[in-house]
Amino acid sequence: MLAGNADRDRAGDVLKAAYAEGRLTKDEYDHRSGRALSARTVEELQQLTSDVPNGPSAMPPTYQRPFPHGQLVPYQQQPLMPYPPPPRRQNSAAVASLVCGLAAPLLWGFAAVPAVVLGYKARGEIRRTGESGESAATAGLVLGWIWIMLSALVMLLIAF
Repeated sequence: MLAGNADRDRAGDVLKAAYAEGRLTKDEYDHRSGRALSARTVEELQQLTSDVPNGPSAMPPTYQRPFPHGQLVPYQQQPLMPYPPPPRRQNSAAVASLVCGLAAPLLWGFAAVPAVVLGYKARGEIRRTGESGESAATAGLVLGWIWIMLSALVMLLIAF
C-alpha cells in the first residue's frame, strides 16, 4: 500500500522519539529519517521503524514537555496527570444564611437571628466536609449581626 504524508510523519515521529531516548545514534537517525521521507510504501516505513519499541502506531506520539537536556519525550511516556478534582458542592446552609441576611431589612430584622444561626452552622459543616460557601456563610453572619445590633440600638433609643 502506498504511504501518505501522515504515514511518513508518524514514522518520523517514531524515529525522533527513538533518537531522543538514545536508541538510535545521530547517523542512524539521519539515515532512517531520510529513507522515511523518500519511502513510497507503508511496508518500507514499517521496516525502518520495526526494531524501535514504539513502531508506527495509529496515533502519532505528540511532544509536549521538553526534558532538561532538550530531549522531547513522547506523550505516551510522560507520567499521567490526575484528572482535576470535581467542583466542590455549595453548602445550602451558607446560602440560606446569606439569603436571610439580605432579607433582614425587608422583614424588619426578624431574619437576622436565623442568618446568624445558619451562618455558624454552615461554617461548621464547611470545615467538616470541605464544601464551598465560606464567603456566603461569613456574609450572612456579618449581615445578621449588623441587623441584630441595629435592632438592639433602635430598641434602646425607643426605651429611653
